[in-house]
Formats: sequence, structure tokens, C-alpha cells
Amino acid sequence: MSTTGATADPLAALGSLPGVPESVESVRKAVDRVYGHRIMRRRSNEITSEAALRGARGSGALSGADWALEEVRRRTDFSGDDEARVMGAALRLTAEAGQLLSIWRQSPLRVLARLHLVAAASKDDKVGRPRQEGESVEEPLVELPLPSAAEVHGRLEGLSELIIAGGSAPALVTAAVVHGEILALRPFTSRNGLVARAAERIVLVGSGLDPKSVCPAEAGHAELGRAAYLAALDGYVSGTPEGMAAWIAHCGKAIQLGARESTAVCEALQRGAA
Repeated sequence: MSTTGATADPLAALGSLPGVPESVESVRKAVDRVYGHRIMRRRSNEITSEAALRGARGSGALSGADWALEEVRRRTDFSGDDEARVMGAALRLTAEAGQLLSIWRQSPLRVLARLHLVAAASKDDKVGRPRQEGESVEEPLVELPLPSAAEVHGRLEGLSELIIAGGSAPALVTAAVVHGEILALRPFTSRNGLVARAAERIVLVGSGLDPKSVCPAEAGHAELGRAAYLAALDGYVSGTPEGMAAWIAHCGKAIQLGARESTAVCEALQRGAA
């Protein structure tokens, strides 16, 4: 993670990068449209459940399990092959994320470890802890150079300190940095993409931007496509102001698309067609 200069609140500094304030405002308007829909006042639990399903489907797609929504909806067994296990992990993480909100602001590293345990669903001793020097990472869809274990440890500690300290950064900026940092570091031996997107979701909900979790950014990331996702991640990893701003804007667009999906669900329910 890089910022534009030394400051007591580096995440807030990112919020002033060119184009980022506009992204923040666009995200707020998109989220407000969902929460202002008349169906949300009466059937918000249904919208939340549907958003969770669509978010899990999107996250799974970005990790190589690009299933149709109805296939995810009808499946009960997610143990059959690699794609099924990826989708099962995405669904478990979506369910688990809501249980970790109260812990996140006090101990984000503990939450990340828990997310990896849930995603990996394994008793391997590498699960639920940052990787050590010499341990390989199974993340075939992210081909960036892999930081050393020492760098991972230092940057995770720095990220944790920023989250615990709080600050004035918009939720979009914090969520994008958490997401980008985990993907860039790949701190675990597997399932880092799934964990990164679940952590982004925790930030968006816990910040109060999307308290009912009805704007699945994961669905938006999937809609924008894997190539655009990885290109934006390259911008984050570059550490340049332009690259960071592009990554934040990409995450903002993903949230807007997730909000659009839930708005469409609200309208379908209103028509009695869902």
C-alpha cells in the first residue's frame, strides 16, 4: 500500500486523489437508491439473502467457478470438484462475514485468519495463519510477484493498525485498500481472493455504508470481468496515485453494480415476479 505522502491518516489522503471523491459520491447515491426503495422497508431480509447469494456467486466466479446463479441456488453439495469447492468456500464466507463485524475493528488480523479457516475448510497446519518463508501460494488467477513472508507480516500489521485507529476515510477507500492489500500480499497459502472480497464486504457493512449488506460488490466485480479486475489490481500494486485512484474507482463501480442488482431484485419483488 502506498499513499501520496506522510500523514496521520493515509487512508483519508487516498480519498482526495483525483476522481476518488466523485466515486465516493456515486457509490453513496447508488446505495441510497436501494435503501430508499419501498420494498426495503418491508422485505429487507429477502433482499439481504438474495444479495448474499449473488455476492457469493460473483466471488466464486472471480476465483474460477463461474456458475450461473440458478446453479448456485439449486446446489446442495459443494464437495465434488475444485469449482464446487471454490463456490462452497464463497458461500461459507458470505455467511461468516456477518458474524465477524464486532471483531473487525478491534482485531482485523484475527478476522482474516478466521476467514481463511472458513474458506479452506481444512485441518492443514498452514490454514488460518499468514504463510511462512518458502511456503507456496495456490492462487492461479493472480500472477503478480509474490511478496516475501517478512513483507507480508509487516504490511498486515500496518493495515491492522490503520483499521484499529479508524479515521475519516470514506468506506469505499478503506474497503478498496483492504481488498487490494490482501490480494497484493496473498498472505495465506490459498483462497486469498475469496478472503479479500469477504473482507471488503465486512468493511462496507461495518462502516455503515451498507449495514444490511444488500449491495454485493462481489457481483459487481464479476460483472466488470476478471481482466478488468486484474488490470485495476495492477494499478493498486503500482502504488502510484493514478493506479491507486483507478483501483478505488473500480471498486466503487463494483459496489454501484451490486446496488443495481439489488434494486432490480426490489423491483421484481414489487411486481410480484421474483
